[in-house]
Amino acid sequence: MVVPATLRLRRKRAFRDVWLIVPVYNEAAVIAEVIDGALETFPNIVCVDDGSSDASAERITATGAHLVRHPVNLGQGAALQTGVSYALAQRGAERFVTFDADGQHRVEDVVMMLALAHERNADVVLGSRFLKPDGQVPRLKRIVLRTAAAVSPTARRLKLSDAHNGLRLFNREAASRLNITMDGMAHASEITAFLARSGLRVTEAPVSIKYTDYSRSKGQSLINGVNILFDLSLRNRNG
Repeated sequence: MVVPATLRLRRKRAFRDVWLIVPVYNEAAVIAEVIDGALETFPNIVCVDDGSSDASAERITATGAHLVRHPVNLGQGAALQTGVSYALAQRGAERFVTFDADGQHRVEDVVMMLALAHERNADVVLGSRFLKPDGQVPRLKRIVLRTAAAVSPTARRLKLSDAHNGLRLFNREAASRLNITMDGMAHASEITAFLARSGLRVTEAPVSIKYTDYSRSKGQSLINGVNILFDLSLRNRNG
């Protein structure tokens, strides 16, 4: 969707307190396009290059987005926590959005989530692929994600339909309390567990996912979904 220049300018002024946090690992093929598109609406973006071995960092630098680099790959959870900590330290930062680097997320959905947070007085808005019955999620992925939400006690407590969507909005209070320690993809379950016990006001928003051949190749497999649940069960057992 082409956004008129006057609307882009108004949005940038309205969203000066919003920071997009983008974890990046070997996304040189698409990251510049993703960031350039987001910058048309959101002036503040921090990309955390999580030890990429390709030209991701160079592509990010060319866009003008903020860049933080991990010298080695620490996992998406660590990249998100680094990005949140960086954004919290920036002057005027009040709202924080986690946004995938592979082109799956839509800027329009972020705008809608910000409006919904204001409307519902929510501290946290989580994107859900399952509140829009348009059949966009591949069948196997849908089964894995719906199963993960169904068997997760914390997801059930929050009445979530989608516990592993990377598109999330936090206000400053929520972001300040966030402390991601799981270094793999299981960070999504850790975030859900934190929210369930936090007392924060959490709501879901219907979002669309742009599944492309590229994003499908970067997505979680069935075994990764099982590993998320297994890793979290071990953490809870040992906690």
